[in-house]
Amino acid sequence: MKIEGTRTSRVGVAGRAGSAKRGNASAAPSSSHQVHDSAAVMGIPEAELTPKVRMAIMALMEEVARLREELNNSRGRIQHLERLADQDSLVPVYNRRAFVRELTRAISMTERYGAPSTVIYFDVNNMKQINDSLGHPAGDAALRHVADTLLEQVRDSDIVGRLGGDEFGVILYQIDAEVAHDKSIQLAHEIAKERVSFNDEELEINVTFGAYTFNGVEDAGQALAEADKAMYASKQGGLREKAPQ
Repeated sequence: MKIEGTRTSRVGVAGRAGSAKRGNASAAPSSSHQVHDSAAVMGIPEAELTPKVRMAIMALMEEVARLREELNNSRGRIQHLERLADQDSLVPVYNRRAFVRELTRAISMTERYGAPSTVIYFDVNNMKQINDSLGHPAGDAALRHVADTLLEQVRDSDIVGRLGGDEFGVILYQIDAEVAHDKSIQLAHEIAKERVSFNDEELEINVTFGAYTFNGVEDAGQALAEADKAMYASKQGGLREKAPQ
């Protein structure tokens, strides 16, 4: 979800090139040829291509190019704002609002096509101790590590989001409960496998998870609540997935 700058459109470049050639239209056969081709497409007979008509056509072409460039720039700004509205303020994943929207879409797809999908609820263990002992910047580093690991370990079609605080969600498309459980363990192992360096400390990050496979009759709130319930049951039972020794 990186924000990229809007590139200058090829239409805009063409418009500026056309403007430069206009001042030397009488001495540049290529410009005259361009006008002739454009006029022919517009249905104007060659005999009617007087200098005034040519100038009018060129002015019209420049205006169309300018409007296209403005449209492309506006679309780029809209896409940029949409990304900002969907992205979490700390880590490069969806925020809760956008995640719930994508979960709603996933549930609709399951209802329509019948293939089950799964939502996983992750909770980062001991975040309060990290924040209290080392400060919130250390906690932020831990959260970025979790987000980066989840993004690296799921498919491009899957969805990763931060649900709030130290909680993350993952939507695994067309993954049933058994496969999702194995994938959840693998993700937890990957998170715990590498320690996070912060100043002179090496932070060990572990997570607890719960998964819920939906069949299309739930809404997003129900699916998340079930996954959260499964995660909480695991946490209460002391199940915390760590990397194998």
